[in-house]
Amino acid sequence: MMPATQPAQPHTAATTSRGHRKIRTGIVTSTKMKKTIVVQVSRLARHQRYSRVIRRAGSFKVHDETNSAAVGDLVKIMETRPISKDKRWRLVEILQRVSTAPPLPGEEGKSVSAARLESQPRASSLQPGATQ
Repeated sequence: MMPATQPAQPHTAATTSRGHRKIRTGIVTSTKMKKTIVVQVSRLARHQRYSRVIRRAGSFKVHDETNSAAVGDLVKIMETRPISKDKRWRLVEILQRVSTAPPLPGEEGKSVSAARLESQPRASSLQPGATQ
């Protein structure tokens, strides 16, 4: 006797699943391309011979349709179909922004940390009796 089968459900957006896609979290390192960002993803791995835990990093080109990510942002990316020769990931969401303030004039190309270092005085000039 054959088991009773359930009727097939129509394929709608709610019933269709994307299957298992890899999801990674990383930091944006470059936004110099149109609709593309480069994200560096770090992971911990055990060394084969010495069994020490070491940090490994990989860079992925990620599709950013709205060009909303900035250098230094923490983002979540998801694996997707090939979009170009190197792009196989897409931006899901920006988890943490580096700064919400617009860049200062003349410092658009610099990273936030480099601009912050240039604006701070040197520690040696703050000490009393220091010569320059």
